[in-house]
Amino acid sequence: MKFHIQQESDIPSSTQLYNQICFAIAARQYPPGHRLPSTRQLAMQTGLHRNTISKVYRQLELDGVVEAIAGSGIYVRDNINKKDFKKSFYSKNNYLNNPPEEEAKKAIDNLINIGCTLQETRKIFTNEIDWRIKCGARILVSTPREDIGASMLIAEDLSPKINVPVEVIPMEELEKVLCTSNHGTIVTSRYFLQPLEKVAKKFSVRAIAVDLSDFQKELKILKELKAGSCVGIVSISPGLLRAAEVIIHSMRGSELILMTAISDNNNRLLALLKASSHIVCDGPSLSVVENTLIKNRSQLMRFPQIICAKNYLSNETINQLKKEIGVIN
Repeated sequence: MKFHIQQESDIPSSTQLYNQICFAIAARQYPPGHRLPSTRQLAMQTGLHRNTISKVYRQLELDGVVEAIAGSGIYVRDNINKKDFKKSFYSKNNYLNNPPEEEAKKAIDNLINIGCTLQETRKIFTNEIDWRIKCGARILVSTPREDIGASMLIAEDLSPKINVPVEVIPMEELEKVLCTSNHGTIVTSRYFLQPLEKVAKKFSVRAIAVDLSDFQKELKILKELKAGSCVGIVSISPGLLRAAEVIIHSMRGSELILMTAISDNNNRLLALLKASSHIVCDGPSLSVVENTLIKNRSQLMRFPQIICAKNYLSNETINQLKKEIGVIN
């Protein structure tokens, strides 16, 4: 992953780097457990002072995105315990090679070998099973109210693929909801994981961050546009718009003219449609963009090309979440 800093930009260099690293992690270009470049390597690549890069890494660590291991480096944080990523006992290959009964006996033997009684072993198994059933009861998608659009995008991708109820809850209301019923798994973006983990711990539920699509198809189109092209970005998520603006700016510099609009801001959206040759939008915004184009066709010199990023989440992260809540493919 190459990071590029636009020195002439109004966006501070540290913010540009922070957002680019977050995007790389969210799109799994840097997967959980991956070691990030050293401050020396990033300094050579970006031209930034190593102190600036260190501050960015410290902020990423404070935000719960990465973890520093003394003497080793900076690593992408793995927010789910490795035990939760184990293949299901009932997957085809596992079942043939390691029958569930044998795996259960091994697990019981291991607990007894470390000093647990049979009664304690039964309690451990029962508690773990009950906890997983509780966490699989529903999905609570949560982000701050100011960017509830990000939650709606996550829910849009999850709802048709996961056979449990999916609810969108603003972060500010989550504790109240969990006070009523503390069953379910909290799902969020990596940007908001740390504060939600605290809430999850308080109510003995699980908080999981999902990873974004890498948007390679959309970025490839933007890379090939002629310099001077005007690109409009439309989304229901202010956070996604900010991230997209930084990423595209870092990729093309000032070669492209960028405009952004929240899809329910009619005046801003119409101005963007009039000026842009290409529109990149998320799935929920597509019908709004198309209807606005049709209603205002007399005011447009040309129809822009529409590029719809229909998938907000990577297939890998959706499949992993399905395993976490007990949905077997």
